[in-house]
Amino acid sequence: MATVRELKATARPSVGKGAARAERRAGRVPGVIYGDNQPPLPISVEDRELRQRILAGRFLTTIFDVTLDGKKHRVIPRDFHLDPVKDFPIHVDFMRLGQGATIRVSVPLHVVGSEGAPGVKRGGTVNIVTHTLDLECLAENIPQFIEADVSALEINHSLHISEVKLPAGVKTLSRDDATLVTIVPPSGYGEEAKTAGAAAAPAAAAPAAAGKAPAAAAKAPAAAAKAPEKKK
Repeated sequence: MATVRELKATARPSVGKGAARAERRAGRVPGVIYGDNQPPLPISVEDRELRQRILAGRFLTTIFDVTLDGKKHRVIPRDFHLDPVKDFPIHVDFMRLGQGATIRVSVPLHVVGSEGAPGVKRGGTVNIVTHTLDLECLAENIPQFIEADVSALEINHSLHISEVKLPAGVKTLSRDDATLVTIVPPSGYGEEAKTAGAAAAPAAAAPAAAGKAPAAAAKAPAAAAKAPEKKK
């Protein structure tokens, strides 16, 4: 069961740019609650409280009970906008969650086991290709993150989404062959491999050449036997 947070809101009597600016001057952030086959509900929330919620992390995957005029609305944030200069919230959208609602969310990917990965021990580097996963699940079962275990990866090997265990009732919206993590070889790894291969080639050729030597030596006496003797 996902943790539900509390958030207080106030109904906005009017909408539009002018009304939204008035809310911001009063230290509040305009927003809206929509979805679940109900009409949109214009609201505003305290700027300081909303900012704290956003900075706490995982804001867009956290379920809230928004209290408005004594009534609670079960919602999940869908989007928020920040001022491009001052970086404070200027608008927020919430989606209503009906009973048994299924939603699509993006959750972070946590990589584990990198210290013990054979490729890392040989000098490779963990390269995270995908930092978040798009999932579909019940609103009450939103995972905080998905773990990707790379402890068995070698250099130039990858971990795909089909190899990651998802919680029950959660499915991915990406292809099964989507790459999540790779082990990148260290600098000069390719040249070292070529050098090692070149050094191994003469060593492999030496025994073969040694095996042919007796045959060549055996031909020498035969050639000498055929040589005509000189007349005295």
